[in-house]
Amino acid sequence: MRVMGIDCGSEYTGYGVVDHGQGQELACIAAGAIRLKTKDAMTLKLQKIFDDLSAIMTAHRPEIVAIEEVFYAANVKSALKLGQVRGVAMLAAASAGLQVAEYSPLSIKSAVAGYGRAEKQQVQQMVMRLLRLPDPPEPADTADALAVAICHIHTAATLKRYEPATR
Repeated sequence: MRVMGIDCGSEYTGYGVVDHGQGQELACIAAGAIRLKTKDAMTLKLQKIFDDLSAIMTAHRPEIVAIEEVFYAANVKSALKLGQVRGVAMLAAASAGLQVAEYSPLSIKSAVAGYGRAEKQQVQQMVMRLLRLPDPPEPADTADALAVAICHIHTAATLKRYEPATR
């Protein structure tokens, strides 16, 4: 299974593509952050996010995209910007013919760090260990995107184990 995780943000949008091999091994295929210029209009930022995510999906061919659910924003303006970025990320996935799975921050942190209230540094360290990376992913948005992908892989594996046996 190949999953693309996306951590939406109006300054940095993190992405990570993770493979889950036959031997239950996790491997980081691609990871990074789309850095947006603060001076650019929101329409330009959204276009860049769409174009870059679409290119990443085309290059790495994930089977599904996983995104963090909206949790809490400091103010209404921030919440609206985050919603716009999430909408564009979902549109990029839909345009590529991919389904989108959404996970709460609590679920993501629990799946990766074993504790739903883990700090960002703990998530970075666990992502580094789970993917056998030499250094913690930077910026934190990249680690968060990889964590979203790992969360989906763990959730899908758990659900598969509980499927009734077919004959």
